[in-house]
Amino acid sequence: MPAEFDKPNILQRILPMFRGFDPILLLVIAWLAGIGLLAMYSAGYDHGTRFVDHGRNMLLAAAILFVVAQIPPQKFMMVAVPLYALGVALLVAVLLFGITKKGATRWVNVGVVIQPSEILKIAAPLMLAWWFHRREGALRAMDFLIAFVLLALPVALIMKQPDLGTSLLVLAAGLSVIFFAGLPWKLVVPPVVLAVVGITWLIWNEPWLCVDGQSWYLLHDYQRTRVCTLLDPMRDPLGRGFHIIQGMIAIGSGGVWGKGFMAGTQTHLEFIPERTTDFIFAAYSEEFGLLGNLALIVGFLLLVWRGLAIAAKSQTLFGRLMACAVAMIFFTYAFVNMGMVSGILPVVGVPLPFISYGGTAMVTLGLALGVLMSVARSQRQSLAEPKHTL
Repeated sequence: MPAEFDKPNILQRILPMFRGFDPILLLVIAWLAGIGLLAMYSAGYDHGTRFVDHGRNMLLAAAILFVVAQIPPQKFMMVAVPLYALGVALLVAVLLFGITKKGATRWVNVGVVIQPSEILKIAAPLMLAWWFHRREGALRAMDFLIAFVLLALPVALIMKQPDLGTSLLVLAAGLSVIFFAGLPWKLVVPPVVLAVVGITWLIWNEPWLCVDGQSWYLLHDYQRTRVCTLLDPMRDPLGRGFHIIQGMIAIGSGGVWGKGFMAGTQTHLEFIPERTTDFIFAAYSEEFGLLGNLALIVGFLLLVWRGLAIAAKSQTLFGRLMACAVAMIFFTYAFVNMGMVSGILPVVGVPLPFISYGGTAMVTLGLALGVLMSVARSQRQSLAEPKHTL
């Protein structure tokens, strides 16, 4: 008699692909995604198809997360160098014959129009993690110097475009890798002290530094204007300071409980600029208040904590550094966006993860979370493997 074999159904084929996924990380992602959909509908229900498109972008990011999570972390090491080289080459192409929009040259046509700086958000920390993994156990001061050069090259090219927001994100991700690789504290403390002294000096000397016509040699005029507007938004309340002032009014008017779902007056009377993108935190704060903000901030803190916890359990230096970089990417995104909308940081055009509308940023974040899930999955599967004893 011919033997009969039970064929696995679709569910039995799919479930093994989710084996090893970190459940806490999945819950935190679902929590933030739910807040993002709620905020987008409330702020953008009368703004064309933003809510539907936002949901589509989330599904695309989830698919990318799922696919990337299937790849073992060791495979990422194989693409670190070529991906970094490709990203830097495309940044050079932008510099030479890029496409200019609204005064910024950030795009290049390679058959389709792309923004290469988005690649470096992942490629730069990936390259640095690969570099330190190769030098594990034999790190010298020169290795850290080379790492700084590897990071400074794409950051300088992105700032040249100019794109201060993206350059800060790439810089933060890269510096987190260098720090967690074992950068000595004697090299960390002096720049921090220097930054504190510089910010204090800037605030103290704001009256003459921000005089019209004054030139700052290290910054573009628009960047100087952003800093001066941050220090004193009432200098031009109906012009350059309008965004910051309206953002602070919206956040303050939300109070503890908020004005309610779809009931924000500052939001829907068009006082908040870019209410579905960069300034959606102001719209969310107005409608959901302090309690809503706490729910959002706790979600981001849990995401960062889980990323660092996954990093601590990783069995390879490469996995630890990549997980730390992803955690710091989300911390930087959230901190910079909330800070600029609240008036404590300059407006630099950084989206709020899961909340702001934007397909490219959502895809990049899905890729980053996929890398983090890959590290967690690898660690869990290694623990599940049977231990052989002699």
